[in-house]
Amino acid sequence: MARRTRRARRMVAEINVVPYIDVMLVLLVIFMVTAPMLQQGVEVEPPQASASPLEDTDEPPLLISVNRDGEYFVNQADNPDAPVSLATVTELVAAARRVDPETPVLVKGDRSSNYENVMRAMVAAQQGGAPKVGLVTDSDPSDLGAGSEEAQ
Repeated sequence: MARRTRRARRMVAEINVVPYIDVMLVLLVIFMVTAPMLQQGVEVEPPQASASPLEDTDEPPLLISVNRDGEYFVNQADNPDAPVSLATVTELVAAARRVDPETPVLVKGDRSSNYENVMRAMVAAQQGGAPKVGLVTDSDPSDLGAGSEEAQ
């Protein structure tokens, strides 16, 4: 009778990276598609002004937007696309300042919005505990050295 000898199997010490590359490419496509949708806020057309831009900070600002109809929107609200009252603006500013006292507060008003509505948003922010409130503007086309969005 013939004896069968068993050959010892060798372990392969290679990692097949092709599935990992596929997963990374799928994630890259997903992030490229969703990144433009992450832009929050309400569409407003700020006025133009010549002002020096604020220095960049790591923490995201609390942005209060005022549209042309005088409605207020806050980017850190539960639903940033839903209008909120001035009392809610004050509460949201106070909550953000409790979490991080250095949170910058900016007001972005539509150029056709009533000046009184923008001032009410600034007063509500100050009542919420913001010692400084910045205004977001577009750069003046005649001022060639400024950036695209500025704050005073």
